[in-house]
Amino acid sequence: MASRGGQPQGEQISLDTLSAQQLSAVKKQLDEEVEHLSNSYAQLAAAQSKFKECLRVVKAGETSFDTEKDILVPLTNSLYVKGKLAEPDRVIVDVGTGFYVEKDTKSAAEFYEAKVKDLAGNIQGLEGIVQGKTQNLRLVEEVLRQKVLAAGGGQGQGQGAQQAS
Repeated sequence: MASRGGQPQGEQISLDTLSAQQLSAVKKQLDEEVEHLSNSYAQLAAAQSKFKECLRVVKAGETSFDTEKDILVPLTNSLYVKGKLAEPDRVIVDVGTGFYVEKDTKSAAEFYEAKVKDLAGNIQGLEGIVQGKTQNLRLVEEVLRQKVLAAGGGQGQGQGAQQAS
């Protein structure tokens, strides 16, 4: 889409050949894409943060889990009940889509480390895409601004010439 040094995606179109209306449509589409990608970025970062917290808890728990201590067991996001650990070296891991697997703490830590690493790669890739789209958006906005100024300046000159006659 981009000309003027942007990253080409599919067919290249020179922004200078588009009308102000077409540029407005392109700008609107890019705005929507950047917003969607930014939301996806935020969701991936939130998921990575959750996995990092799970990893921290599992690593901390390898040495501090005690069968005698009371713990709070989450039933929902806001409802917890008291409980005791039956096997402190075993944990239940949410592997996605409502499936849970029992793992030893070392395997659970490895699982969460892999998840954090995978998400870091996805976040980095998405960050590059967002930057490219944002750069394209700036180019479109600049060309659109120039076209609007040129159209406004041309009308002003025409009116001035009529008044002088």
